[in-house]
Amino acid sequence: MTASNASTGEGHHRQTGKAGQICQAARVDPLAARRAPGDPPWDVYLTGTVFLDIIFTGLDSAPVRGTESWARGMGSSPGGVANMATALARLGLRTSLAAAFGDDHYGEYCWDALEQGEGIDLSVSRSVPGWHSPVTVSMAYEGERTMVSHGHEPPVEAVLTQEGAPEHPPHARAAVASLTPGKPAPWIERAAGQGTRIFADVGWDDTGAWDLAGLTDLAHCEAFLPNAEEAMRYTGATCPRAAAHALTAYVPLAVVTLGAEGAYAVDRRTGESAEVPAIAVEALDPTGAGDVFVAGFVTGTLADWPLADRLAFAGLTAALSVQEFGGSLSAPGWSEIAAWWSRVQSVESQDPEALLRYAFLDALLPTLLPAAEEATPWPLRRAVPTIGFGRSA
Repeated sequence: MTASNASTGEGHHRQTGKAGQICQAARVDPLAARRAPGDPPWDVYLTGTVFLDIIFTGLDSAPVRGTESWARGMGSSPGGVANMATALARLGLRTSLAAAFGDDHYGEYCWDALEQGEGIDLSVSRSVPGWHSPVTVSMAYEGERTMVSHGHEPPVEAVLTQEGAPEHPPHARAAVASLTPGKPAPWIERAAGQGTRIFADVGWDDTGAWDLAGLTDLAHCEAFLPNAEEAMRYTGATCPRAAAHALTAYVPLAVVTLGAEGAYAVDRRTGESAEVPAIAVEALDPTGAGDVFVAGFVTGTLADWPLADRLAFAGLTAALSVQEFGGSLSAPGWSEIAAWWSRVQSVESQDPEALLRYAFLDALLPTLLPAAEEATPWPLRRAVPTIGFGRSA
């Protein structure tokens, strides 16, 4: 299946109104039918480092040593853990984020974009006087990206607690955690102990050990979502699908992303497995696509959708995100998902069998569209070349 996008070409950036106006919009709630008195106040909790992302796109090739390269497009937006937080919030989940923010203009912009622009709860976050915000420069070319980051650890007295997380994380239905080999994060065990469902990913193991025993917090997780290379290295399997099955010895639900091939998942509790192919798109910027995938999967899991539908939805949201600048502000909302579904059904050359994979959207979108059309700004706030215009109409 292919996916088209109504966005314009590289170098064009869009922004809708003031951030405060966006914040006032009611949120589409995919969990409305499942909410009950006494539920946790938050759907998802997460913690981590917020970066200011500066993204260059439209590069013909990788930068060459000793030369100057010109990019045809540029965008800036909150990055790091903000990618995941924004993706979750735009799908209608009540999201709480614990992070340290610099009190420079970068930090103020990121705080405003997340709290006022996206409605993310930052009551467990804090602004750190005299600390400058971490920055990442990302260069997208040939479907991949290269990043350069800079930042300093915040002052000891400014750190919320170990690893930047509150000692007692707020009660939430779910939490998203990034596991670090050999470095357990105490908040994960505490959150799991109060009934929070933990969804975890992992970064590249720079030690080269690739030892699952080093991921001690995996024991507290409901789902683990590595990519194919990570899954095979951790399990020793020669096939990512075999690796997914091997991971279920450590975690109930294993989801392995397969890049251009899609994703494969195994649920140990039900014995169910599912595989969904990727949606073919022309990628502008892949920054944050993995975070958007996880956010889509978490949304479907909390809504109790079938496993294959969760994979399909996660892949769709990730595919839509790579057609825009930036990690956080490229995340799609329900109006964009609905627009995509309407558009692909009108393409005469579209494979009917491929469309059937997304037929679950027919039952889902009518209950969400009235609220989406009334409440969601269109188009969504997007990354812009400079943050200097952040409050302009």
